[in-house]
Amino acid sequence: MLSGSPNMLSGELPGSSDSSMRSKRRKGGWVTFPFIIGSSGLLCLAAYGSVANLIVYLVQQFNVSRIAAVQIFNIVNGCGAIAPLVGGIISDSAAGCFSVILAASVISFLGLVPMTLTAILQSLRRPPCTSSSNSCKSPSTFQYAILYISLALVSVGIGGSRYTMATFGANQFDDPKRQETFINWFFIALYVAMILASTVVVFVQDTVGWAWGYGTCLAANVISIVIFLIGKWHYKEVKPQGSPFTGIARVVIAAIRKRKLALSTNVSDYFYEDDQMNSKQMCQVTSKFSCLNRAAIVTEGDTNSDGSLAKPWRLCTTQQVEDLKTLISILSIWSSSIFLCTPIGVQSSLAVLQALTMDRHLGAHFKIPASSFPVFVLLAAAIFIPFLDHVVYPVCHKLLRWSPTLLHRIGVGHVLNITAMVASALVEARRLHIAHDHNLTNQKDYATVHMSAIWLAAPLVITGAGEACHLPGQVSLYYEEFPTSLKGTATAMMSVLVAIAYYLSAAIVNAVKKSTVWLPNDINQGRMDNVFWMLVVVQTLNFCYYILCAKWYRKQLFKCT
Repeated sequence: MLSGSPNMLSGELPGSSDSSMRSKRRKGGWVTFPFIIGSSGLLCLAAYGSVANLIVYLVQQFNVSRIAAVQIFNIVNGCGAIAPLVGGIISDSAAGCFSVILAASVISFLGLVPMTLTAILQSLRRPPCTSSSNSCKSPSTFQYAILYISLALVSVGIGGSRYTMATFGANQFDDPKRQETFINWFFIALYVAMILASTVVVFVQDTVGWAWGYGTCLAANVISIVIFLIGKWHYKEVKPQGSPFTGIARVVIAAIRKRKLALSTNVSDYFYEDDQMNSKQMCQVTSKFSCLNRAAIVTEGDTNSDGSLAKPWRLCTTQQVEDLKTLISILSIWSSSIFLCTPIGVQSSLAVLQALTMDRHLGAHFKIPASSFPVFVLLAAAIFIPFLDHVVYPVCHKLLRWSPTLLHRIGVGHVLNITAMVASALVEARRLHIAHDHNLTNQKDYATVHMSAIWLAAPLVITGAGEACHLPGQVSLYYEEFPTSLKGTATAMMSVLVAIAYYLSAAIVNAVKKSTVWLPNDINQGRMDNVFWMLVVVQTLNFCYYILCAKWYRKQLFKCT
């Protein structure tokens, strides 16, 4: 009765056009939150659960060497992280976020089906090793093909939906503060899902069976699709505006064509958006990257008699010119995060190898799965994100009358990650010292070092605290600063960083393995601590580069008003 009273009091009929318009305006907002967060959490559980224990699965079930398994793990995660850029571009230019998320969820499902079958059917894995033989048979080409196809489909599904879902959720709100709040909760949901994948799913895979573990991932994927579709009637969909990169290309080409044209300081010489011609809020060109300003200078033949655009590849609006300048400015900050994320990928994958050679017992009857140790990163991030957002930042604002900017938060993330890498180097040095003391480096098998694997938690927790600072900060920064037509691509930029980080992680591990003796197949005979010290040096230099980029970005920062 109460829900119908506004229409009755206002004299509107339920089926009237005014009522329909109000219904459309009511779409979006917090009513969409449980559907988007629930769906993204379950999809992340399915996708991350299928790769969290991949190193152990490849070693035990496919007879892949340990270092090779780490390489495959990094490449798979890299593929899963590069896909969001493709998803963001498609959603921005053609299909929209809803269609991209739904398609990616289905693709992930199609990948999990054969992945689950490899765990169920012995014919899709290598033959079991016999105790009488010193060697095990490698999988056939067909078995490898099924494995890699399933991993590729899961990777596309992971990437195509993860950050597009963040954009889709943020689009449900008009207030920037609420958008930032949603992004924070979005990352909390992802971290919780990844924690469950790294603990519950990995435990099921290691103790109950691989088939049950991957079957759980498959079921989570199906449920996520159902939840996402149930919320369809509440979503506010932002229609794609065509390829945003066409406008970027037009600015570059127009600026090149008019490169000999003299720059002008007269506002009337430039071409503005149609809806800005009679408005006081005109996006005027700035002095930054002034060579691009020529693209917006009106010359003879660029416009029609009525003032409309006649030659789009010779003349652009001032808004398009300033949008390109924004992208150029933000890319400097983005590039400084490449070597912020790369050491994290190396640390997470090598931590699994460290755990395999350490005492993982908790009590007399429980043994922590080696692949579950990266969960400390996720757990720390999931705790620190709301703690920082609801405790630290408000206290800073109240007591110090100062609030850390997004650039400050990213900078703190840099410092914490350097600290985490130092801690990893110290823990590994201690592990190797114990291995040498007990003469474990001369044994043929992978001997267990008498040192608790819980020591690995300290550097991983510091890494998680760093992620809580820089990861949501970067996504919020890109979403706020990118042009409206590139919002989907904006949130995917962080995922591209993760992709590059995983690829570089694989390249670094491969280069170190080939050029040094630090990473043999039996890490007890190597010097993994030197790898971490090398990363400390790289991250320190990269932090100095970030400071320069941040100062330049703030100096060049502008707003169209």
